This record gives sequence, structure tokens and C-alpha cells, in this order.
Amino acid sequence: MQPPVRFQEKLSQQEVSAWQQSRVKDLWRVFRIMSEFVEGFDTMSSVGPCVSIFGSARTQPDDPAYALAVAVARELVARDYGVITGGGPGIMEAANKGAYEAKGCSVGLGIALPHEQASNGYVSPEMLIEFDYFFVRKTMFVKYAQGFIVLPGGFGTMDELFEALTLIQTKKVTPFPVVLMGTSYWRGLVEWLRQAMLEAGNISPQDLDLFKLCDDPKEAVDIIDAFYKENMMAPNF
Repeated sequence: MQPPVRFQEKLSQQEVSAWQQSRVKDLWRVFRIMSEFVEGFDTMSSVGPCVSIFGSARTQPDDPAYALAVAVARELVARDYGVITGGGPGIMEAANKGAYEAKGCSVGLGIALPHEQASNGYVSPEMLIEFDYFFVRKTMFVKYAQGFIVLPGGFGTMDELFEALTLIQTKKVTPFPVVLMGTSYWRGLVEWLRQAMLEAGNISPQDLDLFKLCDDPKEAVDIIDAFYKENMMAPNF
């Protein structure tokens, strides 16, 4: 299949050839994507109720946020939840460490990146899945989580947070609790959402109720427990 005539005039022969080769590669890529979904669904469907924990990969062990992630993961395990992270360093390592040391389910959903280090040493070996495609990995974070706990992080953390809020807001997934831990870190963002986004009419007042803020690990898990006293615990779609 050739590009439309109006585009062919803008493309060199080499560029036309690249578009044609891309089509063939994309058709084969479908099978690689499918295999990642199959592996993810097969593994994750057996883990039981879990909570996904997000935060910066750059957080060092001496950072208070690292200790907070360890503590909230331990509290989740104490209340019979498993922990899902991206399997990397920083907050991910801390959360897996808390779950692993509490003898709970410690899941790592890794991603192949050019400059990414290997998975941390606290993921249960049978619960480490490596992905090439971000969107497949993101599906697993959402589908099998009974809640999100989000600690201080960067672009990747914001991506996961706002994707979850969008899916809940648009009712594309079953609602689940989203907890932001570290109120001093999130306060500026929440104020901006209220003063800029809400004031401009780009979100509704009730959208600000889609997440809760706290600093205490027990309170974070209390929020999740309270939600499931009134809602069924099941995969999200």
C-alpha cells in the first residue's frame, strides 16, 4: 500500500520505502504485543489483591520518602495486600523491600529502557515480568491493582497518576482509591489543580475527590480498606 498521492509528493523515495517497511514491521509487532499481554495476564491473574506503588527511581535510601515507601508496603502486607511496582530502584525498590521483608507478594513490572538498570533485588522471582511496551505494562498496573499509592516522583510518576485519574474520571475502569503520600510535595500541584484547572472549568469540583492526601502509612491503607468495605474487590476491567 502506497502513501496517499498528496503525501507522496512530499516524500523522497527513501522515505516512501521507510513507510512501507514500517507497515510490515507493525504487522509483526502485533504478535510481540500480544505475547506481552498474554504473559502479563497469565502471571498477574494469580497474585490476588494488590496495590500499585509509584514514585521516583532517583530516590536514595537515606531519603525520608524511601522509608515511607518501605513502611506503607509493610502495612499493606500486614493487611493482606500484595505490592506492585515498576521493579526498579528508588521508591520502587523501597516498596518491594517492604513487601519482601514482610513476606508478602512483591511484584515487579519491569521495562526495557536504553539506560535502565536491572530490577531491584526485592521482587519475588516468579513475579518479575519484563516489558518492551509501556502501554502493556501500564495495563497491568491498573487492571490488577486495588489502589494506587503515589509517592514523590517525576514525569513517569505523574504519567501513572494522571492516567489513573483520567480512567476513573471517564469511567473506563472500575473506580479504585488513589492516595498521594507526602503532602508537602503534592500541595503545590493540588493548589494548581484547584486554582488553575478547576477555575478554568477544565475539571469538575468532584474530580478533586478522586484522590486523597496523607503522610501516615496506616492512614493510607485505612483509605483503601474503607473503600472496599463499600465496594467489591476485583480486577478493574
